[in-house]
Amino acid sequence: MDSTPASRSGPPTWLVRGTAPVARLLAGRRWFPIWAIVHHRGRRSGTAYEVPVAIVPGSGSGTFLIGLPWGPSTNWARNVLAAGSATVTWKGKDWLATNPRLIGPDEAAPLARPALRRLIGSGRFPVFLLLDR
Repeated sequence: MDSTPASRSGPPTWLVRGTAPVARLLAGRRWFPIWAIVHHRGRRSGTAYEVPVAIVPGSGSGTFLIGLPWGPSTNWARNVLAAGSATVTWKGKDWLATNPRLIGPDEAAPLARPALRRLIGSGRFPVFLLLDR
């Protein structure tokens, strides 16, 4: 029997438990535009889920960028990719977000507003989920 712990993709449980109540309270609100809520369904179970995320609107009005600090195997991102769409609650409105695809920081930086390009290229996010809106 192998005693190696299974690798896990996603934030540490203590971080989720500590920040989730505040994130859920603020995310998606009109007056708190840096967080949104992604509404999606489990790719196998069909269960409806909501996840608060930090969101970067594209420099035009047609895209959302969501950094994936724990990589592309995060379950909610895999669910959105499998479904081909999700609903994003941002600035008090629900947006149908379609055509999800993974892109790297070099592709993501030019799509963001100039003030956020430095953060995107900082190396904190190995991959981004790009969605059309």
